[in-house]
Amino acid sequence: MDLNESLKKLVFEKSQLKQLVYSNTLQAFKQFHDTTAEIISLFESENQSSSHVVNFKFSDRGDFEFEVQFAGDILVFLMHTNVFEIPRNHDLMRTQYIREDTTRSYCGIIHIYNFLADSFKYQRDNDLGYLIGRIFINKDQHYFIEGKRELGMLYNNFNTSVLNQDAIQSIIESAIEYTTNFDLLTPPFDEIKVIP
Repeated sequence: MDLNESLKKLVFEKSQLKQLVYSNTLQAFKQFHDTTAEIISLFESENQSSSHVVNFKFSDRGDFEFEVQFAGDILVFLMHTNVFEIPRNHDLMRTQYIREDTTRSYCGIIHIYNFLADSFKYQRDNDLGYLIGRIFINKDQHYFIEGKRELGMLYNNFNTSVLNQDAIQSIIESAIEYTTNFDLLTPPFDEIKVIP
């Protein structure tokens, strides 16, 4: 019995594509990890050499997750271990970049969530975390970000944006800036007048 040639080609090509995207995403995640650790180390040095009293902490949470605390906030970076295709109705699917090579639409994803540090400290399981950005990385190491304000607007040129050290540092700094500027608002009285 022989394998169907078109099926064999499909299985091997698609598998190799997804392995390449996964490898690129994992490499990028490691760079995010190391760069974030460096940035926090710089903040800690600045904190110790001045009169500032701000908490900074970097924590590994396994191969695909790390968190960083600064002041009253925590950013959690999570790499999804699967590869996804950009939805067919997404604007990027109409770009020349993807029309020239549809395999460019397969991406790995790194999520960035924001939590209050007190939610972790006091184990408040009902507190919410907010997705502030997700980074899509393809086989060419091109990337784009869907996200809030600074993140979503600054990093959306998929056809030209290649993920390198400068881009990674800029993304991390933008995430910290966004989180620092994201202040808690007092909920309306009627929403919290009853407690379970």
